[in-house]
Amino acid sequence: MQALMTLAAFLVTLGVLVSFHEFGHFLAARACGVRVLRFAVGFGKPLFTYRASNQTEWVLAAIPLGGYVKLLDGRDREQVITPQEEVNAFDSKKLWQRSFIVAAGPFANFLLSVILFAVIYVSGVPQLPAILDAPPENSLAAKLGLSKGDRVVAWQDLSDDKALIRQGEFDPIPSWNALRWDLLNSITAHQGFALEMQSPNGGSFTKVFPARDLPQVTPESDPMQALGIRPIITPPATWQELQLGPIDALAYASHRVWLITKVSVRLMAGIFTGNTSIKQLGGPLSIADMAGKSAQVGWQPFFAFLALISISIGLLNLLPFPMLDGGQLLYDAWELVAGKRISISMQERFQKVGFLLLISLSLLALFNDLQRYLLP
Repeated sequence: MQALMTLAAFLVTLGVLVSFHEFGHFLAARACGVRVLRFAVGFGKPLFTYRASNQTEWVLAAIPLGGYVKLLDGRDREQVITPQEEVNAFDSKKLWQRSFIVAAGPFANFLLSVILFAVIYVSGVPQLPAILDAPPENSLAAKLGLSKGDRVVAWQDLSDDKALIRQGEFDPIPSWNALRWDLLNSITAHQGFALEMQSPNGGSFTKVFPARDLPQVTPESDPMQALGIRPIITPPATWQELQLGPIDALAYASHRVWLITKVSVRLMAGIFTGNTSIKQLGGPLSIADMAGKSAQVGWQPFFAFLALISISIGLLNLLPFPMLDGGQLLYDAWELVAGKRISISMQERFQKVGFLLLISLSLLALFNDLQRYLLP
């Protein structure tokens, strides 16, 4: 039963995220007057095909590991385009229109994340309070005198080590989850911060964490452990419910997606610079496992999981690799600067390189999965 739940959650995850991504491309293409030949979810043999009145072919294929939108495009040597159809071809559109169509897929993933988080906040979600446990010995929090039972009430970013605390400019911290993402953002950006605290006896005080003292992100260490700020795990009955109106929920969700995106970009960049371990890369087994576990807990954890994976898919597609949306946007940037397009033959060479890079990353992620779940 658990295996069926995991499989179902995995298929729903891929179906929702891939469909939303490709639908972003689809809507942008239609808005720019580009004819869509096929909208496909999955690869391989078609399981279901429907041809709409506008001649767009909608396909559900057997291998649910992606999808694509096929546009009328003069660069495709397999397509024969009549002079009357050229006005509806992707390659005949202006640069900003082509870039808009390409960027619409990743943008749709970020939008989906905002919507999913907003739905959670509107429905009301229990939140672990930001009450701290005793910090580990020799951690930064221990050196600054934080102790068990201290509660984080508000947060303020510091522009540099010499910056003074700006009174009245603290942002409230409603929960540990909110504090955790602020902490990750500061650590990965190496930016100092100040915390407005409340002691167990009700007294108020402020603690400053200068950027120069923050732990470094390295493959061998856990910066959160070195920081020493961790919560007391209390029973769910003592948690506080976070419930917002629709407008406030959208604003709060947008801020959360922005924070997660910034942290994810820095950690992703760290893989290429050596600051982040490549073991953090996860493949289909990791996604399936997390999807199944979150779905078993409830719809809210599953929605939060979908939102996080949707952000990852949006960022992955923006990598400047040929075959990804980011690669096409890089071609567009070249065209904007140089005033001419990269030749089709050159793009095809880049496509081969991009294919090898993607295969290498996929194999690395799969290898990490095998080590994580199947090897002792």
